[in-house]
Amino acid sequence: MAAPHTVIRGRGAVSNASGRYEAFSREAFDDGWTEEDPEPRPLRTELSAERARRIITRNDSPDIGFSASINPYRGCEHGCTYCYARPAHAYMGLSPGLDFESRLFFKPEAARLLEKELSKPGYVVDPIHIGGNTDPYQPIEKTLRITRSVLEVLDRFGHPCSIITKNALIMRDADVLGRMAGRGLARAFVSVTTLDRKLARAMEPRAATPARRLEAIARLADAGVPVGVGFAPVIPGLNDHELENVLEAAAGAGATSAMFVTLRLPLEIKDLFREWLLEAFPDRADRVLSLVRQVRGGKDYDSEWGSRMRGTGPVAELIAARFKAATRKYGLDRDRPPHDTEQFMVPPRAGDQLELFG
Repeated sequence: MAAPHTVIRGRGAVSNASGRYEAFSREAFDDGWTEEDPEPRPLRTELSAERARRIITRNDSPDIGFSASINPYRGCEHGCTYCYARPAHAYMGLSPGLDFESRLFFKPEAARLLEKELSKPGYVVDPIHIGGNTDPYQPIEKTLRITRSVLEVLDRFGHPCSIITKNALIMRDADVLGRMAGRGLARAFVSVTTLDRKLARAMEPRAATPARRLEAIARLADAGVPVGVGFAPVIPGLNDHELENVLEAAAGAGATSAMFVTLRLPLEIKDLFREWLLEAFPDRADRVLSLVRQVRGGKDYDSEWGSRMRGTGPVAELIAARFKAATRKYGLDRDRPPHDTEQFMVPPRAGDQLELFG
């Protein structure tokens, strides 16, 4: 009989199944250790530099609000079991489970690559979204400062951008974001999935607490940054009852817009989420999984463009109606200020002849 899953303190996934491209698979087994034995050493985070050739990623998805994005990191230490980026770790020969949150890749040349791409003749300005895949302010950013360096390049080039995070570390960069926002170049989103500290710790073990995320919204708003709140994902039967309370709290902190995404469970995520749910909330797991299938046409996931972000059916329609009513009530249905794309300019480099005319 397979051994029960061992929950690792401070991590989200409860297993580390092989990636779908690996030739070998892993199975849990009983090695004789019991709860009476000393606990093993905590799972440590491993960092590897990724030598990317370019830093701007393009997409043509009709249900994503941006076509150009930058992700300074691959993998995310926050440990959110529901994270839709987890399956990408399989491309690295790693598990979308614990590997995703403990074996991270960073792009040390991000700022230099961005300067190179923005300086190409004929470059066409398109607002860049930072953090569309993994969080740009996960804990390792505190020392690596790659996201900060990317923002500084965009600031110098007068290039518009948006950014999303669930980490209060974004407050560190309120200076550059505020400066850019004053020129119509930047806006931010902070993801707040719950106001319940216990639920937040279980769902997103290494992300900032709900109170700190609201503090980040307030700090950004004070700096003049248009900031929105992301109630994402909405997990029916787990956090959906908090929708109105989260939006009210975010509006009170200074948010002026809001968005939501219904839980998505593509590829390996469906099994990872089910494992986590049975471990963390066994009393409500069956109901949550049933509701998730109800918004996905009876399946774990529906990848159809146009419906994959919100779902379909009565449960999905009710969530959408509640969201619409709450955004109207709390003033979060305002139009977002447009990005200014006219300020873009490749700054002169040291030694350029333009300096002769300074």
